[in-house]
Amino acid sequence: MGRKAVIDVGSNSIEFFLGELTQEGVIQTIMDENDIARLGEGLRETGVLSAQAMERNSTSIAAFAQKARDNQAGEIACVGTMALRNAKNSAEFVAMVKEKSGVELCVIDGEEEARLSYLAVLSGLPLQEGDLAIFDTGGGSTEFIFGKGTRLERRFSVDLGALRITEGFQNDPVTAEEVAAALAEIKSVFTQHGVTGTPARLVGIGGTVTSMGAVKHQMVTYDPNVIQGSVLTKEDVQEQIDRYRSKTLEERRQIVGLQPKRADVILAGACILKVIMECLQVDRLTISDRGLRHGLAYDLFKQ
Repeated sequence: MGRKAVIDVGSNSIEFFLGELTQEGVIQTIMDENDIARLGEGLRETGVLSAQAMERNSTSIAAFAQKARDNQAGEIACVGTMALRNAKNSAEFVAMVKEKSGVELCVIDGEEEARLSYLAVLSGLPLQEGDLAIFDTGGGSTEFIFGKGTRLERRFSVDLGALRITEGFQNDPVTAEEVAAALAEIKSVFTQHGVTGTPARLVGIGGTVTSMGAVKHQMVTYDPNVIQGSVLTKEDVQEQIDRYRSKTLEERRQIVGLQPKRADVILAGACILKVIMECLQVDRLTISDRGLRHGLAYDLFKQ
C-alpha cells in the first residue's frame, strides 16, 4: 500500500508520523517526530491565532510535508484540533497552510478526535476486560473516551488544556496557592462535564503523559518502547507536581527527560493528570505512546 503520513496540528505541538504496512498487516513506524510550535499561544485572550503563531506553524507543517514527500509518502493527511476549532481566523490559517505546503488541513471535531485516540490505544496495548477510560490532554483541550474492551461507549471533549492553566500562573517559581487554584479550577470544569466513574483501567496518551513518563525514567534520549505500557502512580504524579512547582522555568528546562520547550506547560499538565485520577478514583494509569496520529494512520491504511 506504500507509505502514508499524518500531520496532527495541536494547540501546543505538531505531531508527524510516517508509516507503512508490513506483509503481516502491521503499521511500521518510519518516522515519529514533533515540533512544539504553540499554535494556540494567546488564543484564550484574543480569540484569534496570532500572525507569529500562524507563520511559525505553517512553516513547520510545510517542512513535515516535504519530509513526507522526500520519504516516498503516497498520501499526507493533515488534521487540526482545539485551537483551530476555537479560533475566529482558522480559515486564514488553513489557506496559509495550503499555499505553503500544498496540504489540505482538515479541522476535526472533539468527537472525531476522541474516536481516533481510542483507535490509537487499541492498536498499541493489550487491553484487559472491564471498563476502560482513555484521556488525551493537550494544550487546548482534554478528550475523554470510555469503553469496554473494543467497544467505545462514551466520548467527549472538554475545552481545558495545559495552555489555559499555565496562563493562570503568574509567579516563577509557581506558588503553592497558584497550584491549589489551578487544581480547583480543573476539578470544577471536569466535574461539570461529567468526568466521573470507576474504570478498571485508565490509559493516558499525548505529550504531557509521555513527557512525565520520560522524566520518571530519567531518559536522556526518548525511547517509545520504554514509555509504551509503562505506569504513572498517583504518587509519581504528586511528586512531579511538587518538583515542577519548586523550580523556576529555567530550572525545569534542565530536568532530564523533559523537552525544554515543554517546561512551561508541564506543571499544568501534571495538575490535570492528578485531577483526572481523583475524578475516576484510580491510583495508577498506563501510558500509551500512541496518539491521534496513530489512530488516523490506522484509518488511512484500513481504507
